[in-house]
Amino acid sequence: MGRADERRGRRGGGAPRGRVRRLFTWKKLLGTVLGLCLLGIAGFVGLYLYVDVPEGNPDATQQANVYKLADGTVLARTGQRNREIVSLDRVPKAVQHTFVAAENKSFYKDRGVDLKGTARGLLNTVTGKGKQGGSTITQQYVKNYYLNADQTVSRKLKELVISLKVDQKYSKDDILAGYINTSYYGRGAYGIQAAAQAYYGIDADQLNVAQGAYLAALLQAPSQYDWSVATPHGKTLVKNRWNYVLDNMVGQHWLGATERAKLAFPVPHGEQRDAGLTGQKGYLQKEAENELIRTVAKNDDLSLDDAKAKVDAGGYTVTLGIDPKKQARLEKSVKNELTSKLDPRRRSVDANVQAGAASVDPKNGRVLALYGGAGWPEHYTDNATRRDYQVASTFKPLILTAALENKAKTQDGTPITASTIYDGTSERPVKGSDVAFDPPNEDGVDYGPISVQTAMNKSVNSVFAQMGVDVGMDEVMKTAGRLGLDVEHEEAVPAQTLGSMGASPLQMAGVYATLDHHGRKVTPQILKSVTYGGADVKLPSAIGDQVVSRQTADSVTSVLTGVVDDGTGSAVRDRTQPVAGKTGTSDDNKSAWFTGFTPDLVTSVGVFGEAAKAGTTADGTKYAKGAQVSVRGAAGGGRVNGGGFPAQIWADYTFAVIGAPEKFDLDTDMGAATTPSTAPTPSDTPTPSDTPSPSTTAPESPSPDPTTESPTPDPTTPGPDPTDTGGSGLPTLTPDPGDPGSGGPSLPPLPGQGDGGGEQGGQDGHGRPQDGNGV
Repeated sequence: MGRADERRGRRGGGAPRGRVRRLFTWKKLLGTVLGLCLLGIAGFVGLYLYVDVPEGNPDATQQANVYKLADGTVLARTGQRNREIVSLDRVPKAVQHTFVAAENKSFYKDRGVDLKGTARGLLNTVTGKGKQGGSTITQQYVKNYYLNADQTVSRKLKELVISLKVDQKYSKDDILAGYINTSYYGRGAYGIQAAAQAYYGIDADQLNVAQGAYLAALLQAPSQYDWSVATPHGKTLVKNRWNYVLDNMVGQHWLGATERAKLAFPVPHGEQRDAGLTGQKGYLQKEAENELIRTVAKNDDLSLDDAKAKVDAGGYTVTLGIDPKKQARLEKSVKNELTSKLDPRRRSVDANVQAGAASVDPKNGRVLALYGGAGWPEHYTDNATRRDYQVASTFKPLILTAALENKAKTQDGTPITASTIYDGTSERPVKGSDVAFDPPNEDGVDYGPISVQTAMNKSVNSVFAQMGVDVGMDEVMKTAGRLGLDVEHEEAVPAQTLGSMGASPLQMAGVYATLDHHGRKVTPQILKSVTYGGADVKLPSAIGDQVVSRQTADSVTSVLTGVVDDGTGSAVRDRTQPVAGKTGTSDDNKSAWFTGFTPDLVTSVGVFGEAAKAGTTADGTKYAKGAQVSVRGAAGGGRVNGGGFPAQIWADYTFAVIGAPEKFDLDTDMGAATTPSTAPTPSDTPTPSDTPSPSTTAPESPSPDPTTESPTPDPTTPGPDPTDTGGSGLPTLTPDPGDPGSGGPSLPPLPGQGDGGGEQGGQDGHGRPQDGNGV
């Protein structure tokens, strides 16, 4: 053994150390590092080529539909996700900068990634230290929209690659808009619009820089930083974060130092949880949704089912034309004049009383107020839009409209006008009909010879039954359809003259609005405006074509002023404001109506009998819950006529919300508005007769003996009748001015009732009594 070997032996293990030194030379270490780098680069290139930008996560853009009243008040939000995506131009520039200052000051200059922050995040993920911040806005948007919040190495690597590609593919504004619209802000709010509403009760375009800085600060810890529930420590943290955001803005020259110094922390309001679609809100939202579905179906050429699926997917901002003040007043009027007087514990019938009402602006068709009933969830059926109750005598103006529009004549060839004389005898068989029909007047009152004007005032069934036949029931139903009623499945039979078909208060408001708008079709529209994806949705025009001539519409309006001034609608008479309208009471008193209008407002009110529970009628007939039943005796009274509760609700509402009195601008020379009738003399008995004026179309005939009952004509008698002098083609006698009956016995009215015409006793097309269900 040489000395060298001996020395190595004494040091011990010399040979292995040399081998290590030879193995880990600096050249080899450098080569290894370079190799790993090259391997990493190759791996990243492979990953970059392999990973594509995926389809966006649908949940990240799922939106609510937002419904607002005309003044911008949010009525409801529907959908599983409270989000309303807004374009970046709806977010003030200074507010945009608050998010950049909070999360990524270099956003406008970087390539979409922060390599140092991402490496730190990867290391912490591998070592189990939890999630790590430092990502760019682009990376956070990619996580929100394309990926998920999983803390895995593979997800972070994908985030890095996709962020690079997204930065190349999209503009910075697109990325920022995506980020602020997909982020979660707490309080169930996704996106900046929902957050602005949740924390400040305003839209995103109304945010100021201080409020924007708070919302930007929230994104770091939404639950901890929510001011309304934050601990003292949490409030300190969010204030520090708020100051940090604003200081960064000053540093980036996005905010002046002087302006920054003036800013105070904008304390948000407390969380305001939506109580849900209770009360009238449910009816309003559902009607708006139904109208939206019909609009989308028409615009996009979709079936109603497909349109509903699109609406249900969300993203619509819907503004209703509902005026909050008028809506509140309509609800109050129903309470004042009806519901406050009902006591189901004392009177079982009171539990069956339902009310519905719709108020429309005739100039633009906008629905201004809607009353659907007791409210959700107590009563889901919307009484303002239901179409299953008979419209009763509110149909009579449509018969007159058809007569005037078609220049119809009576059976003897006399033109029908407001002054034409008809025979108002109760249960008088109509002439000229293939179907026998002899409707009774209300309470069986015989009116004898009576003008069309007074027949409308008193709502005389026998007159309008004959007029319908004179016009032709086909023409009557066609006119009703043009005015807005759904007549597709209705028979054109004489019984329709009693208003046996069903319609809703909203439909009837539209029909009368068409008359108010001088014959141009008015289709009530609850939608004022709709946006989807930031673009306006085209709405159909509520004002359509001229469906009847102005002269016809104005003449009917003129006649209807007489119903208010000197007829069954006297409950709504006003000394200063002209009013036109018509009452209605259906068979068996299952519905009562008043539809009336001023030049600027049309409102239809219906009171309906709907069984609150199953029961049995006095004659032993059983009925189910929800069946149509009589409201007679409601609130402790007798028969419920259109001149009662409906007219009272109408007056309490209308005179509280209309402006200065305005006269009708009518192009007509007929009707009560042009020749006001003489005010009736107070009497204990009605005066159903009508003394013809000099302008009447019927020649005078000798007055009968006041003690002699007017003869009832026999429609089957052949040959001309020597007494046939009236415009109806039936025997008529000119009444003796001194004879209040002039055609039959008079019956006293029921106390408190103003529907003295004929609005009961509906019959079917074969002369049989109807069941009152409008079919």
